[in-house]
Amino acid sequence: MNSLIEQLKTIAGAPNVLVDGDLTAYEQDWRKRSRGKALAVVRPASTTEVAAIVKACAAAGASIVPQGGNTGLVVGSTPDESGSQVVLSLQRTNAVRSIDAHNLTMTLEAGCILQAAQEAAEREGLLFPLSLAAEGSCTIGGNLSTNAGGTQVVRYGNARELCLGVEVVTAQGEIWNGLSGLRKDNTGYDLRDLFIGSEGTLGVITAATMKLYPLPVASLTAWAAVPTMQDAVELLALAHRHLGAGLTGFEVMGQFPLQLVARHFPQQRVPLYEQSPYCVLLENSDSESEDHARAQFERLLELAMDKGLVSDAVVAENIAQARQLWHIRESIPMAQVEEGLNIKHDISVPVSAIPKFCEVTDALLAREIPNVRLVNFGHLGDGNLHYNVQAPPGVDPAAFLREYEHRVTTLVYDSVRNFGGSISAEHGVGSLKLDKLEDHKSPVALGMMRAIKRALDPQNLMNPGRVLNP
Repeated sequence: MNSLIEQLKTIAGAPNVLVDGDLTAYEQDWRKRSRGKALAVVRPASTTEVAAIVKACAAAGASIVPQGGNTGLVVGSTPDESGSQVVLSLQRTNAVRSIDAHNLTMTLEAGCILQAAQEAAEREGLLFPLSLAAEGSCTIGGNLSTNAGGTQVVRYGNARELCLGVEVVTAQGEIWNGLSGLRKDNTGYDLRDLFIGSEGTLGVITAATMKLYPLPVASLTAWAAVPTMQDAVELLALAHRHLGAGLTGFEVMGQFPLQLVARHFPQQRVPLYEQSPYCVLLENSDSESEDHARAQFERLLELAMDKGLVSDAVVAENIAQARQLWHIRESIPMAQVEEGLNIKHDISVPVSAIPKFCEVTDALLAREIPNVRLVNFGHLGDGNLHYNVQAPPGVDPAAFLREYEHRVTTLVYDSVRNFGGSISAEHGVGSLKLDKLEDHKSPVALGMMRAIKRALDPQNLMNPGRVLNP
């Protein structure tokens, strides 16, 4: 493999081929659950360099692990322990190539940080609506490879719905320029959708053309306390009826995850959580005026209170207050980190089934593990819950994980299946859910997926051991 490393140095430049020193940032996953060993970390600066690197690896039979910001939660972008895999970091391919204001599109390189894309659009008076907690470090390529969701899916859809075209380096090192800005193109199979959500197992996304929207004239945020999860679902339906397309965010948060934020980040003032089992965060984006948006919001909340769906609520008075409320929601994962290791589930079920799913699954877990603590929060507007399980008070988190992870995950996933849901809503499969997919995906679907993998990556060099077993 020494000759391969020399080739890689020739392609990307010796300073951009890392073989020794501290490679933790590339070899360890974000949750610190897995640490691998790379043959080399290569940091190309262009699509042409990516193609040359893939060709060299294919000729040498070396497998490739594409990597963006390495913020994934399913151990899908770090190398295994063999020391034979090349980590292909896209962080240097980070340009905003173009913005077409009339076509409402922007073309970004895969290593572009999500927040940088948002800011570039805003400078042009436009909105790029993909938004998630890791937006300061995750990249567009990673967002597309996992079909990321985030907080505004209820209005704008997942990363797939926001993408019009992609540029891809295939497993053979060829470049496919599919960077179409077209909203209509009925010329056969939609190859774009093959690569979005494939987690780097079919090829390397090197750039993408994404949809933009006009900036709303006003965007208001409200925080409401709701007595039950059923009330939260009823409030969502009411918000759809009264706000229509203006409803751009609808998040639900259980009392315990909000307790964690209040405990570990006391500088954040968490409203209303002590008096209610659940709180809901709503966002209303208006194209008319702030007064119109506020009147809509206040009418919605009055109706919700009259119906007993909301016990109390606050509406942010300015942008700073709105950001503080959203920051509380986005701090839940970090508060969990402070509390200790936990068992994470990124699941989706039909919105109408969420209250019963929670009732049944909460009871099953409580029976299985006395005093277990449930960190239940997420994107209620699109049926996606982060249904996480924390050790009982006083129990060592690492020991809890070792003893209960398989049992708890099996219980939760079986319940998800019973309610017609999915075991991965937005985080992907990676290696963490690889074996579980066999039990929760149709054999026919798995067969078609394997046929696509064999056709596009016959050497099984692209991120092997992720998403699919051979």
